[in-house]
Amino acid sequence: MSAASDPLVILDGGLSNALEDRGHDLSDALWSARLLRDAPSEIAAVHRAYYRAGAMVATTASYQASVVGFERAGVDRAEAERLITSSVHLAREVRDTFPGRLVAASVGPYGAMLADGSEYRGRYGVSRRVLHDFHAPRLELLASAGPDLLAVETIPDADEAEVIVELLAELDLPAWFSYSIEGSHTRAGQPLADAFAIPGAVDQVIAVGVNCCAPEDVLPAVRTAVAVTGKPAIAYPNRGEAWNAVARAWVGDGRGPAEFARGWVEAGAAYVGGCCRVGPEDIRLLADATAHSRPPVLPA
Repeated sequence: MSAASDPLVILDGGLSNALEDRGHDLSDALWSARLLRDAPSEIAAVHRAYYRAGAMVATTASYQASVVGFERAGVDRAEAERLITSSVHLAREVRDTFPGRLVAASVGPYGAMLADGSEYRGRYGVSRRVLHDFHAPRLELLASAGPDLLAVETIPDADEAEVIVELLAELDLPAWFSYSIEGSHTRAGQPLADAFAIPGAVDQVIAVGVNCCAPEDVLPAVRTAVAVTGKPAIAYPNRGEAWNAVARAWVGDGRGPAEFARGWVEAGAAYVGGCCRVGPEDIRLLADATAHSRPPVLPA
């Protein structure tokens, strides 16, 4: 696949860090999803900031949103379902004021609901049926709200990927699929070539790649994803800092995606952005750094 064979789409950055920068405490188990109930206008403000910075996609505040997660926080099922779909409605309302932009409904891993760092480890110790029953209703709710596509992201485990792609095949909606990785393996330890082949085989998946990993891990992963799947790659790492699940804080120094993006694009990444700790200014720099790489157009 040539570097110029696919148009470039600039993604947004991290939602949680942008909300924290606006003064919100996201230390509870619901994380940014809590603001779907408590301060939805703040989520809309972050979507707006990323669009203004040059992002062509707003990723919804549904990464950590699930019926079971809201129920554990004392929210009844009907309200939980409403909150999940509201994540898409919020982003769509903002998108409609920025012609030509997209909304991607975030589908985080099972481990995100556990709020114990499991999304960075995988190997949950639960059955495929448990994973199916967790993901299926949330995917249906998000799809029913009318996003432009689904963003299946931060998946740490190829076993979980197998369950999710079976569900994606039942939906008439495009999706990207990105793993959380460490080096040349998923967080659960599976080789990336094997892991990428799973979503790569599903027609609904338009791009395969990585997110919420160290920027230095992205380039070889992009090359592997393109070689294995024959599809465009997606890359939106964090700033290279490490998540301390006990302290619920990011530690270490990091670098934004603009420093690396040209190499990713040349290797076949057609969807590029940032994850945790990457903010609107980083996305503005990214958009500027890649402005002449390829003309930005939207996926079909």
